[in-house]
Amino acid sequence: MEKIWIEFVDDGKVVEIPKGANLMEYAKEYQKYHESEIVAAKLNSIIIELSRPLDRDGKVKFIDLSSPDGIRIYQRGLLFVLQIAIEKLYPQYSLKVLHSLANSLYCEMIDKDGKIHTPTQEELDNIKKMMEEIVSKDLPFNKIVLYKDQARELFKKLGFMEKVKLLNFRKKKSIKVYTCDGHYNYFYGYMPPSTGKIKIFDLKLYEPGFRVLHPTTSSPNTLPEYKELRKFNAVFLEYGRWLSIMEIDHVGDLNRIIAKGERAVADLILLAEALHEKRLSEISAEIKRRGSVRLILIAGPSSSGKTTFAKRLSVQLRASGYRPVAISLDDYFVDRDKTPRDENGNYDFEALEAIDVPLFNEHLLALFEGKEVEIPKYDFKHGKRTKGRKLRIGKDQIIIVEGIHGLNPKLTPHVPDELKFKIYVSALTQINFDNMNRMSTTDTRLIRRMVRDYKFRGHSALDTLKMWPNVRRGEERNIFPFQEEADAMFNSALIYEIPVLKIFAESLLAQVPEDEEEYSEALRLLKVLDYFLPITNLEDIPRNSILREFIGRSIFKY
Repeated sequence: MEKIWIEFVDDGKVVEIPKGANLMEYAKEYQKYHESEIVAAKLNSIIIELSRPLDRDGKVKFIDLSSPDGIRIYQRGLLFVLQIAIEKLYPQYSLKVLHSLANSLYCEMIDKDGKIHTPTQEELDNIKKMMEEIVSKDLPFNKIVLYKDQARELFKKLGFMEKVKLLNFRKKKSIKVYTCDGHYNYFYGYMPPSTGKIKIFDLKLYEPGFRVLHPTTSSPNTLPEYKELRKFNAVFLEYGRWLSIMEIDHVGDLNRIIAKGERAVADLILLAEALHEKRLSEISAEIKRRGSVRLILIAGPSSSGKTTFAKRLSVQLRASGYRPVAISLDDYFVDRDKTPRDENGNYDFEALEAIDVPLFNEHLLALFEGKEVEIPKYDFKHGKRTKGRKLRIGKDQIIIVEGIHGLNPKLTPHVPDELKFKIYVSALTQINFDNMNRMSTTDTRLIRRMVRDYKFRGHSALDTLKMWPNVRRGEERNIFPFQEEADAMFNSALIYEIPVLKIFAESLLAQVPEDEEEYSEALRLLKVLDYFLPITNLEDIPRNSILREFIGRSIFKY
C-alpha cells in the first residue's frame, strides 16, 4: 500500500499514513490543542475537508472556529441543517438566505408563489428543536459529483430554479453536490464533516424573516451578544427592492443580462447609477429639511466608497444652495510620540485617541460662530502637525468630515446634536449566488481594495490580503459598533461592479504564490469571481461613479 508523510503543525509530529486516508480521526486526536471546534484543515496552503482522502505529503494545520475560514464552513453546515429542518417540518416553504447581520444571517421562508411567509414563534421553535435533533444524530455531509446536466435535472426536480440559472453559465463540466439524510444542496465552499459539529446556534424572529445566530471568531464557543440593527437591515431590504426594479434576484439573472450584450449592460449601468443618484438626492433633501445641520460626518469601513460619496453629496448640496467645505480628520492626528499603541506595541492610528479630539471640537465650534481658525496640516513623514490653511465659514456653508470615527459620539462631544448629520456608507451587497449561497459584503470591499491598491498604491494582491485582517479588526472596533448611530445610510454597492472588478482582480489573485498562507484565500476569491460573467467595456461607467474610485478615471481628484 502506498504511503504518504503528514506533519501536524499543532505539535510538529510527522506520521506515515496510507495514501487515501482522511483526517477524521486525527481531528479528534488534535482537538485538545484547539479551544474551539475543528471543522476542516489546511494541507500545506490549501483548505481540505476532514473527510477528503489525502493524496500527497504535506503539513496539516487544523481549522477551528477562531478563523474566518472556520466560521464560513460552520455557517454552511448550519444552513444545511436549517434547510433540512424546514423541509422536514414545513415542505410548503423553502429557505432563502439573504445577508449577514451582526453575528447572524438574515433568512426568509418563501412559499410556492414566491411570497415571504413570516414564521410564528411556535414555527421557529419547532424548527430549532428539529435542528437540535439533526445535530444530535451526527449525520454525515456526503459529497457526490454530478455532471452539469445531472445537477441541473436534480435542481429542477427540487425546485431550486435559481441554481439551474447559475449552472447555465458555469464552465466546469461537473458539480459537487452535498447530501445529508436524503436532502440535497450545492455549496460553493467547504463543509464540516457532519451535523454533530453544529452545536452552537439560535433562531430569532426578525420580521418579515428571522435571524440565525452563530459563533464568531471572537466568540467561537458561545453566541455573541445579540444586537438590534434595524437601520442596517432596512438598507439591505431597500437594495433588494432595487434589484427587483432591475429584474435581478441572483447571479444567474445578472449573467443573463451580461450575455445579452453591451446595450443591455449599458442600460443596467444607467439604472444602477440612477438609483445611487436618487439616494444621494434623498439624503441631501433630508439635510435641507432639518435646517439646522452645520456638520456632516461620514463614516464607513475600508473601500466603501466614502470619498466619492462625500464629493457627490457635496455636489448635491451645492445644487440645493449650500456651499459645503471639507475638513480632513487626518490633519488632526496627534504628534507621533503621543500616538497610542496597540497590543503588539505598534502605533494604532485607527484609535480615537490618535485624534486630537479637543482641538477638533474647539475649531468646529469656533467655525460655527463665524470665527476664523487655522486648520492644521499633518506631516505624515515626520509625524507632526504643521501650520495649515486659515478658514472661516458663512451661514450657508456646511462642513463635511469623512473619517472612520465619524459616527462615534466621542468624536464630537461638544457639538450639539441638532447641528450634526451622520451618514454610514458601505458596500452592502445583496445579490447572492442562489438561495443558499450569499455574496459577502466583506468580499466585495476586499476585491475593491485589491484593485485600488494595485492601480494606485503599487501593492500586490498578496500585500492586500496580508493587511486585510488588521483592517477588519480596526473596523470591528471603531466602525461597526456605531452603525445604528447614523441618521442616514448609503449602500455604495453597484449591481454590475463584480463583473467589472473581475477583469482586474483575477490576474492579481492568480499571482499569489502557493507557499503563502494567503493562497487559500486567493483561491476562494477566484472561485467567487468565476461565477460572474465579465463586463469588459468600461466606457459606459460614468466618470463620477463610486466604482471609478477603484478602477480609475474618476472625474474627482483624490
